[in-house]
Amino acid sequence: MNKIKKIRIQTGIIFVFVLFLTGCTAGPDFQQPSPPDTDHYISDFVPSKTVSATTGAIDMQYVIETEKIHQDWWSELGSDKLNTLIHEALDKNYTLRSAESTLRQAQELYAARSGATLYPQIDGNLSAQRQRFNPSVTGQSDGAREFSLFNAGVGVRYTFDLAGGNRRALEALAAKSEYQRFELLGARLTLAANIIITAIDQGSLSEQMKTVKKILMSQEEQLALTRKRVQLGQAEPDDELVLQTQLEETRAALPYLRTQYQQTEHLLAVLTGRAPGASDQPAFSLEDFTLPADLPMLVPSSLVRARPDILAAEALMQTANAEYGVAVSKLYPQLNLSADLGSQALTVGSLFGNGSAVWNLIGQLTQPLFNPGLPAEKRAALAAFDAAAANYQVVVLESLRNVADTLSAIKNDSERLVALTAANAASEKLLNSAEHRYALGAAGYHDLLIAQQYSQQTRLDLIVAQAKRLINSVSLYQSMGGGFVVTGERLTVFNLPKPQQE
Repeated sequence: MNKIKKIRIQTGIIFVFVLFLTGCTAGPDFQQPSPPDTDHYISDFVPSKTVSATTGAIDMQYVIETEKIHQDWWSELGSDKLNTLIHEALDKNYTLRSAESTLRQAQELYAARSGATLYPQIDGNLSAQRQRFNPSVTGQSDGAREFSLFNAGVGVRYTFDLAGGNRRALEALAAKSEYQRFELLGARLTLAANIIITAIDQGSLSEQMKTVKKILMSQEEQLALTRKRVQLGQAEPDDELVLQTQLEETRAALPYLRTQYQQTEHLLAVLTGRAPGASDQPAFSLEDFTLPADLPMLVPSSLVRARPDILAAEALMQTANAEYGVAVSKLYPQLNLSADLGSQALTVGSLFGNGSAVWNLIGQLTQPLFNPGLPAEKRAALAAFDAAAANYQVVVLESLRNVADTLSAIKNDSERLVALTAANAASEKLLNSAEHRYALGAAGYHDLLIAQQYSQQTRLDLIVAQAKRLINSVSLYQSMGGGFVVTGERLTVFNLPKPQQE
């Protein structure tokens, strides 16, 4: 009786030990990185209004701290044509389709690994064989016999996750899936920003070409007038050469601007899934856009939960942490169980009725005793985690720099636009004065042409500055992550297409 009791106690201890190991997970649990220890991006910028300029769509702007970015933030630019183009691109862009497919692949890999490790594997088998048996090999005198043997059975296999290696492997696959999801979100954000910036560039280039053509016409008239004066002896030949040089330099600027404009057409077509030269491609002008009155700004601690690139780097950290756990689990015991239950018969008809029942049960516990490669694999996995953690910090710092650069550009370019607006207003007054004096005969046509060119040149600089300020606003939306937030462990995604299941 004591012997039986002792066996029961030993069995109970082993059972408790197995349960204890099953509840463990090798390696440390992943800890979310701490947010940046700063509450600002640049020392001389606080959320406040920018300086104003009263030219066209350029008005007062306010940079306001917020906790959430509008999901369709591009609609703040006030262009229905742009909104339509972006939504079309989100449906048809092939880069996004590739990213969506990669995400589905990662999700299905997780599902495949989950099904293969969390649940027992059950297989059915049915076999038939023809055999020839010679009794003489056993010392019998009977003649050789031939018979058929049929087998039918069910096999069950399961690996106990004693050290949590399978769970860590699933965690790594889940983190890789999250990484691909953030990569998709980043691609969507980049696509929207690229379309907007390209459309603004197109509008700016269109205005620049119109202005350069006006300057060119004025210079041609001035050159023709100077040639007549040279013929009359009222001007030197060098005056004509100087004007001709200026004229050809202005003429040379047109093909360059036209090339840039056509490149924006081609880029917009490709971004929206069209071939370059598509007839239904819309064209943009600066008048199509309105400068957003309010610009959102997330504090650094919120920024790390809003930017796809930061969250993707965090997902890579979690992947490396889980893979370290997988490497650690290989140092612990592994328990595999398998069982087979079936029937054997000499005929198919008796296989499921009068057949002989056969079964087997196998349990195998394996513990590595000497394998120098496993500790090295553990150290390599730890080094990979350290690399992922360092990469995360690089991404965070680069993101903070990106926001700081954008805020500086918003502040400085708004001041530059104020100055150019004042210069443009002064040049227009100068042109009005020249036109008035020319009408009264107090100034020559040559003076009027010079005033026209000066006014158009100032206008050219103003167009570039207006476009730059619009682009700065887009860059701030993009640097803030644009359109989704992460709360705790739950990701809320706006306008993210779900994988299609067949």
